[in-house]
Amino acid sequence: MLIGWKVERRIDLVYGGGSVGLMGLVSQAVHDGGRHVLGVIPRTLMPREITGETVGEVKAVADMHQRKAEMARQADAFIALPGGYGTLEELLEVITWAQLKIHHKPVGLLNVEGYYNSLLSFIDKAVDEGFISPTARRIIVSAPTAKQLVRQLEEFVPEYDEIAANLTWDDVDRLNYVSDAGVQT
Repeated sequence: MLIGWKVERRIDLVYGGGSVGLMGLVSQAVHDGGRHVLGVIPRTLMPREITGETVGEVKAVADMHQRKAEMARQADAFIALPGGYGTLEELLEVITWAQLKIHHKPVGLLNVEGYYNSLLSFIDKAVDEGFISPTARRIIVSAPTAKQLVRQLEEFVPEYDEIAANLTWDDVDRLNYVSDAGVQT
């Protein structure tokens, strides 16, 4: 399982900060295994996603964009477990950030029992139709087991299309979401 593998490999965890559901189970197991856990959570979600005592370090942020940006800054790689809309939204954003060269970190899908097969087929169709380049398709690494996925993430070498932007985290914060006045643009 991913949790035991993370602890065995001495891998710390940066995650969305909740103590419920899969996030809660993973964070507790990694913390119990002696690894550092950093949860990043918007203040507005704290009453809904944190029940009981928090695990490890919790950093409260203003909104979802700050959550994703902080998690991305702190992480060395991204692993999406099976999940819903929130997982997909976060996954697609870190893939886009990789395509734009905002980060050079691997993005992995733990494709348990083929959970992400339909998404991967959709992405492959987008490549076939010319909407996603073959180079950009290789941003995503997937494997059915944690052991295989971590191995592939460790071996990952980023590739970029010639036309890809070369932005920084400061550009993301400045251009996309919040102006100096704190008003969404």
